Amino acid sequence: MERKEEILKIFPRELRSLLGQVAGDFKNVQEIRLRAGQPLMMIIGDKEFLVKKNGGLEAGDQIHAGGEEKGALRQEAVWEAFYLVTPKQMKETVEYMGNFSLYAAEEELRQGFLTIQGGHRVGVAGRTLAQGQDIRLMKFISFINVRVAHEMVGCADGIMDYLYSESGEAFLNTLIISPPRCGKTTLLRDVIRQVSSGRYAGLSGGGAKHGGPSGRWIPGMSVGVVDERSELGACYQGIPQNDLGPRTDVLDCCPKSQGMMMLVRTMAPGMIAVDEIGSRADVEAIEYVKNCGCSLAATVHGSSLEDIRQKPALKELLAQTTFERLILLSRKGGAGKVAGIWDGSGAALWKGDERLWR
Repeated sequence: MERKEEILKIFPRELRSLLGQVAGDFKNVQEIRLRAGQPLMMIIGDKEFLVKKNGGLEAGDQIHAGGEEKGALRQEAVWEAFYLVTPKQMKETVEYMGNFSLYAAEEELRQGFLTIQGGHRVGVAGRTLAQGQDIRLMKFISFINVRVAHEMVGCADGIMDYLYSESGEAFLNTLIISPPRCGKTTLLRDVIRQVSSGRYAGLSGGGAKHGGPSGRWIPGMSVGVVDERSELGACYQGIPQNDLGPRTDVLDCCPKSQGMMMLVRTMAPGMIAVDEIGSRADVEAIEYVKNCGCSLAATVHGSSLEDIRQKPALKELLAQTTFERLILLSRKGGAGKVAGIWDGSGAALWKGDERLWR
């Protein structure tokens, strides 16, 4: 099934027809945003667009609340020219999302999202019913964000040689640092796939330059993925929709701190992979994984090495050189830009703005 069809089928008829008129094959569509009573919006190639009633698009930066800037549309014009999402359509979309079985999707909805076929993730917001600190139910959903899955097979080719020991037998504990929307999850996903599948060293030259293996086959190893928000494997009915390799086991919708320890105890992985670490519980689980002799690949939000060193929960891990490789992604030029690679002591292995994918 094509990506566009996978996404359109979750919408009721009128919205499906309207979005079907939008030009393009959805290759560069990142998000589709619905807000009750507000214009239908799309994020395409990092730019915001409002959808017109005829399926046309208008750049969001052309809409403003006041002023007389030449060429810009006043906010009042939005109500005339653009398609406004109704509360009824929001309700119907939620029903389609859950395949008309919201009871079956209730657990995911409590966490604020659903994963649909193809690995696309649908975030929701609205009124919540809580019991203590726990969300019991999400109801009156009035805000929906469809995040279109973009799997980039091979995007980690340029860094993989830096992530192994000289013999090629050990994967070095790796932390990917990135601001939002710079591709950290996409990069981690392909690292997992390559570690699980096995690979030929020397594709990027990093091995030859920095003492790593070059020109030889590195066998795959078992990888355990704790996918707390269903973003790495994008499991649909328990089956990953993204390619994580043949030797990968996934704990879907499981808290990272609990899942890391569960996988070490039950699945005997050679490497554990998690997305967006940061809590004290995460740090304790990482120390447990390390003490069990298991390698680790993780991501964290941050704009620099210094930024990460200021985070209380991570400061100790960096001081202990728990992570032997630090990869920093850059805001410059869109997703996929690597600003540098360092070893655990902070010594630069490679620096410069290189684009891993386009």
